[in-house]
Formats: sequence, structure tokens, C-alpha cells
Amino acid sequence: MPIIDLVDIDNASDEVKEAVKKHLDKGYTITNEKRTLLHNVPAFEALEVKSYEMSKELQKFISKRAANLFEYAISVENDCLVCTTFYKKYMESIGFDINNPDYTEEEELVIEYARAIVRDRKNIPAELFDRLKAHLGQEGLVVLTTMAMFMIANNYFNDVLQVQSEFLQ
Repeated sequence: MPIIDLVDIDNASDEVKEAVKKHLDKGYTITNEKRTLLHNVPAFEALEVKSYEMSKELQKFISKRAANLFEYAISVENDCLVCTTFYKKYMESIGFDINNPDYTEEEELVIEYARAIVRDRKNIPAELFDRLKAHLGQEGLVVLTTMAMFMIANNYFNDVLQVQSEFLQ
């Protein structure tokens, strides 16, 4: 059972309705996580709006599919049902078979990093950092790591407040 009620957007404040409109105008959807965050627009903007900006920034360094697989891998390692389900549905929608993956080298590299961050963030092998810097450069590694922090925050938010996946209801 969720800890926080979902915001009823139709009966929400003008500030919430405007935040929703801006989000939808960009082609995004409103999920249960977002309807929970919308209890406070700055919280929504901090976690959702900024994470979308970082995702776009990340796509300057890696493919969109690799970025989504990176975020999915973090969610799987964190055992976040909401985010795992969301990314699994997304990957299926683009024709990617998550049960029989055919990863590119880039995807394998960022998935390895995602798993390493979640498993033991203080002991990521130097060799992995060397490969990441060779592929992404220092700026790209900063962006990739920042995106990981947004995904971990999303995972924790959903788990702590027991947000329910709209795909499982």
C-alpha cells in the first residue's frame, strides 16, 4: 500500500497543473511516481525534470538504448519494481527482448558500470574506470555517473514511499 496518495491532477493546484502540462508537452507521461512527487512541484522538478535533462545530456555520449539499459540495470540491481517494470515495458516497446539481449560493446560497458555502482560504489575497479574514460571521456563519465545518481534516487523514492507501478495494477 502506498505511503503517499497519488495527486489528483484534475483537482490539483494551478502550479501542479502547469508542471504537468509542461511535462506532457515535452512528450512525457505522468506515472504514479510523478503523481506522488507532484505533491510538491520543486520535488517533482528536482527528481523528474532534471533527470530527463540528464538523460538527454547522456545521449551526447552514448546511444539512447544504452542509456535506457544503463538506467534499467541500476533499477534491477536496486530491486526497484517500479523502475524495473517501467524500463522493461519501454524496452519491449522498442522491440528489445530483455530476456534474450544482444548487447553492443557500449551497452555491456555501461551495464557493467551500473551494476558496479549499486553493488559496491566504493570499490569500482580502476580498470573499469579506464575503459569508461576511454569510451566517454572525463565529461561523459561525470554525466553517466550523475545519471546513475538520479536513477538511484528514483529507485529509493519509489521503494521508500511504496509507490505502486501503474503496469502492475
